[in-house]
Amino acid sequence: MRLNPFDTSNIRVGGGGGGGFPGGGGGQLGCGAIVIALIGIFVFGVDPTQMLGGMQGTQAGPGQEQSGQMTEEELCTQNQYATEACNTLQSLNQTWEPLFRQANVQFEQPTLWFYSGGVRSGCGSATSAAGPFYCPADQTMYIDTSFYDQMQRELGAGPGDFARFYVVAHEYGHHVQNLTGIAGQIASAQQQNPQIANQLSVRLELQADCYAGVWAGKNRNLIEPGDFEEGMQAASAIGDDKLTGGRVSAENFTHGTSEQRMQALRLGMESGDDRECDRITQVG
Repeated sequence: MRLNPFDTSNIRVGGGGGGGFPGGGGGQLGCGAIVIALIGIFVFGVDPTQMLGGMQGTQAGPGQEQSGQMTEEELCTQNQYATEACNTLQSLNQTWEPLFRQANVQFEQPTLWFYSGGVRSGCGSATSAAGPFYCPADQTMYIDTSFYDQMQRELGAGPGDFARFYVVAHEYGHHVQNLTGIAGQIASAQQQNPQIANQLSVRLELQADCYAGVWAGKNRNLIEPGDFEEGMQAASAIGDDKLTGGRVSAENFTHGTSEQRMQALRLGMESGDDRECDRITQVG
């Protein structure tokens, strides 16, 4: 996908300084990680108690005391993956802001936060083992960029850049859900009926996949040969059924099967219409 170079006046970026971005991605309970803690448990053999909450030595997130903080320009040019993420964020802002304006809904840009190893977000502390995630409490997408290497190496997501764009676009989809109130509605429904909490979580994640596809569909003039296939391969690689290898029952899935995620991404890409995605979270 041929994205325009980022302009720091059009995006919000933060993160810690020093040492690049070793480790994987990061995640926290209920914050909409594209790759949930199941990856750490079943793929990397990580103790889930070490991935979420109450950690020492993690980097401070937005609004917290931060030493050695880099400038936005430095953060976005730290490595290729960071530059791609910043380029993607700018494109996402430019795509979604007009849609919010048309719907007379207030739009607020999210923050993209780069970190290494662990981070304290508005949703709590998280380690790199659980994958990129969005925290609605501080409206921030958290990414340890070397997760992309793991996504390709351990999960078989493929080497193409569109798979990496998809990661950012999916987390941005959770930001859209937060701004529109869909995320809050789902959370309320989960509390009222815990028995279908996982089913509702799947709907929320599939809608975020669909929103990621809408972004690509509305920028199809920037799509390059192979991008669609890269997206499908990435979506397939992170389905609950594939990640758990059958060790978790379907009723306990939280993000959807490989086929469901591919279908949701395809729906968004082919329609380019966020209203098509809204039907995914409609209950009844």
